[in-house]
Amino acid sequence: MSKLLNVGVIGVGGISHTHMPGWQDSEHAQVIAGSDINETGLSAWGKQHNITTLSTTVEDLLGNPDIDIIDICTPNMYHTELVIAALEAGKHVICEKPLAPKPDDIRKMIEAKNASGKELMTAQHFRFKGSSQAMKKEIDSGVLGDVYHARGWMLRRNAFIPTPTFIEQKHSGGGACIDIGVHILDLTLWLMGNPKPISVSGTARTELAHKEGQFSKWRMDMDVPDTWDVEEFANAFVRFDNGATMMLEVSWLLHHDTQGEDMQCWLYGTEAGCHWPSTQFLESNLESKQLYNRHLQLTDDAMEAHAFECVEFARALAEGRPSPVPPEQSLDVMQILDGIYRSQEEGREIRLDS
Repeated sequence: MSKLLNVGVIGVGGISHTHMPGWQDSEHAQVIAGSDINETGLSAWGKQHNITTLSTTVEDLLGNPDIDIIDICTPNMYHTELVIAALEAGKHVICEKPLAPKPDDIRKMIEAKNASGKELMTAQHFRFKGSSQAMKKEIDSGVLGDVYHARGWMLRRNAFIPTPTFIEQKHSGGGACIDIGVHILDLTLWLMGNPKPISVSGTARTELAHKEGQFSKWRMDMDVPDTWDVEEFANAFVRFDNGATMMLEVSWLLHHDTQGEDMQCWLYGTEAGCHWPSTQFLESNLESKQLYNRHLQLTDDAMEAHAFECVEFARALAEGRPSPVPPEQSLDVMQILDGIYRSQEEGREIRLDS
């Protein structure tokens, strides 16, 4: 494919601005159009990025024969309809995480993708950090042996965005579990080799959000609204079809010793273990009875991960390769997160659909 792929962005709010540097630096794609229901914000976005094809109606982008890729950056609850419509319009699609708040919605997307012959990618940007890419390559060489257990957590202390698109169920589809749990869960599963989850036992709770005077250090100018109806904390124990297990913890508000964000994962295998993001590998020599720790030597990331994921999606399309983050893997992620909610409601371990 020699011609530049033309991109239309739907939803030009905050997260779209992290995608734009990637499209601008891509050898294979360029943004030519944008759409948003906020006409003022859309106009400002267009001026900032020198884009003149703007519309408050998404159908104008979906029906534009010059557009090859739709980049969806809307709130979570609006992903499904837009992804399916874009695929049915014959467009490739990259969509912000989570791909959809419910597993059945992702199944519908996969059906639409298969019928269209187009590619669909979830924007799971942590996969595209240099530390992640280097560790994945090392793990895939077999140094860990069989991975039989993993731990992952993404914990914040009074760090969340108190706006309706994050803290109201009707817009977000969930709280910390979906907002940040999707990041560490996707990364850990990917590093593990994406084993198939078969059961989940977990909790999803709100204990601190409605305390009088509660605040977010990111938005000290805003009170926590009474409309908050999503969880602030979630945890889970997950079993996989290969016998492996995982423990997961996420929170926006936990009384945890971190100045910003504590995001880590550990993988434990029959030959070695490893830690992200430190890129540390832990091994032992049974003959000499010595323990060894080593770190991968990394260069600085060439590009911020939100931008790099866009570059890699366009590169894959240009080279005729499949989506770098296939929706089938996002389905496994969402089955686990949805299983946490179901486990909380029913007070038991949940068996997942095959």
